[in-house]
Amino acid sequence: MNWLAEKTIKHKGVIIIAFTLMVVFSIFAAPNVSINYQMADYLPEDSKSTVSLNLMNKEFDKSPPNVRIMLEDVSIAEALNYKEKISKVNGVKEVNWLDDSVNIDQPLDMIDTDTLNSWYKDNNALFTALVDKGDTLKQTIEDIKEIVGDKGIVAGDAVTENYAKTSTSEEIQKIMLFIIPVIVLILMISTSSWFEPFLFLFTVGISILINTGTNIFLGEISFITNATAAILQLAVSMDYAIFLLHRFAEFRDEGLDVKEAMVNAMKKSYTSILSSGLTTILGFLALTLMRFKIGPDLGTVLAKGIVFSLLSVMFLLPVLTIYTYKIIDKTHHRSFMPSFDKFSKVALKLGPIFVIIVAILVYPAYLAQGKNNFTYGASSMASSEKTQIGRDTKKIDDTFGKSNPVVFIVPSDDPVDEKEVGEEINNIKGVTSIISYSMNVGNEIPKDYVPQDQLSDLVSGDYSRMIVTLSADEESDIAFNAVKEMSELGKKYFGDDYYIAGGSPSAYDIKETVTSDNVITTLGAIIAIGVVIMLTYRSLSIPIILLIAIEASIWINLSYSYFNGISIAYIGFMVISAVQLGATVDYAILFANGYLENRKEYNKHDSAINTLKTSTGAILTSGTILALAGFTLGKISTNEVIAQLGILIGRGAILSMISVLFFLPTVLIICDKLIEKTTMKTHFYKEGEKNEQLCKN
Repeated sequence: MNWLAEKTIKHKGVIIIAFTLMVVFSIFAAPNVSINYQMADYLPEDSKSTVSLNLMNKEFDKSPPNVRIMLEDVSIAEALNYKEKISKVNGVKEVNWLDDSVNIDQPLDMIDTDTLNSWYKDNNALFTALVDKGDTLKQTIEDIKEIVGDKGIVAGDAVTENYAKTSTSEEIQKIMLFIIPVIVLILMISTSSWFEPFLFLFTVGISILINTGTNIFLGEISFITNATAAILQLAVSMDYAIFLLHRFAEFRDEGLDVKEAMVNAMKKSYTSILSSGLTTILGFLALTLMRFKIGPDLGTVLAKGIVFSLLSVMFLLPVLTIYTYKIIDKTHHRSFMPSFDKFSKVALKLGPIFVIIVAILVYPAYLAQGKNNFTYGASSMASSEKTQIGRDTKKIDDTFGKSNPVVFIVPSDDPVDEKEVGEEINNIKGVTSIISYSMNVGNEIPKDYVPQDQLSDLVSGDYSRMIVTLSADEESDIAFNAVKEMSELGKKYFGDDYYIAGGSPSAYDIKETVTSDNVITTLGAIIAIGVVIMLTYRSLSIPIILLIAIEASIWINLSYSYFNGISIAYIGFMVISAVQLGATVDYAILFANGYLENRKEYNKHDSAINTLKTSTGAILTSGTILALAGFTLGKISTNEVIAQLGILIGRGAILSMISVLFFLPTVLIICDKLIEKTTMKTHFYKEGEKNEQLCKN
């Protein structure tokens, strides 16, 4: 560390040039990072719905409709006029309405009631459209909305995806514009210079920019990663900069010159910075154990971000500080952080109560957090009626019923079995209609007599497809049971040569995949971080104590949704288990480190009190920043998946702070003898008679 610190100060110019080059590269690279808004794309390649979707795209030219358009108070003639205009919009491949099913020149009372009500009801017309979801999607949706105006409502998968694309980028800017001034205010209170907060933000901001730019090497990232990575990196990384500059200020107060003070600060703080960073990195890397690839996507980007934050703090910040120390001196002010003398005594008195509360809650919380009502797929992103698209979807559903298309693909060489399985599917609860060659055209009509453009929608060279419509939400029990029953029928008639694609099959596969990921991811994070703590302290008991303190807060955090009957996105449930552990175990490590240092000189009660006095400020600063970042994400984002993740992060940070400041001190005192027996003496007690007496105390 001594060599590294001295070389860093000696080669200031090289470091500035290196970071400048990385920033320039990232400025040009960041806008070219592709963002993927399809959660189904992150399923394992061998999952049934992924294989089915790939086969459907290969065998059939067109997908099922992905947009629903309702026109209110229109006549048949007006509806036809709107249909013609919509069909001419660039990006619209197909528009379907009543006239595609029946002859609308006949009186309406002669048309089958169910058929009529599916398309035209109470003077409301419902179109289904297939639109291209490429680069033109946004303009296509805007053009459709402009045509229908106040008379029309537009919803569907393509609209949800477009909403996610447009809202996410706008909301990231809003979140940053709100959270940065708040972080500056918190840092101004906790530091002793008006300039230091801006130095912190600049350093971490550089690392965020570099991390964003280097995402280009990953090919693409998910919309969840894009929306959360920067704000989490900012909130988690601020500690490292604070650690370094606090040490720098201490050595300058001792009379050392600027360069010597910085070298000493780097030597003294790098070990704690690196160990803190390593536990956070390992927590994030635990997400890469998930088979559902949003986990590896987010985990890789977050872990990479912490690496760049560490590099920025270890190399760039010391150089910038040396160049700007005069500004730091001129903007020096007294610390506004209060004394925590009274708080430390109160916290220790309340400690036993918190230990009892946690002991009572921890097991029910552990059971409850696994029994939450989860959502899995993309349909939950904008399902809330807080969003316009959520309200529009509900209005269409209330008028015409829910429409959830599922594609069932079977071999085309057995039309008899195809018709039989279609008839059985028609009896499944929730199925409202089936479109297939064998059931709608009839096996008795040779395929050569059917126009090719119509035939290709239902029959390819080797496969036939049935478009099954469910009157149920994508992630409802009815939809999942229907998918399960269709799978059973597929196996019964065709062995493994059947395929099911659509929103519900994808969500069902996500459910099956991520549920199996939970144990692996959680255990991976716990074991990896536990090993780091064990090696850091050379102790068997300390890792267990610290992990219990944080894991208890995680379980209580996740059980909140269960006890309040709130559905949560499973990806948020998975991510928070690793993120909260990786991001907040630092608080427990900081406290334990202070306790062990104090324990060399004081008895266990005084050690806990002294540690509370000295570490509470740092824990509150870090935890408050993370909590505010999470709650801001939850408040501003209209994407339900991202908003829920933000709320979980914010609530988790607060619970972790409470656990470390009230629960952990008492547990360390209770387990003091156990810690002594399971920790190397050189890392716990000083040698000598004085220390032996302290051990007895």
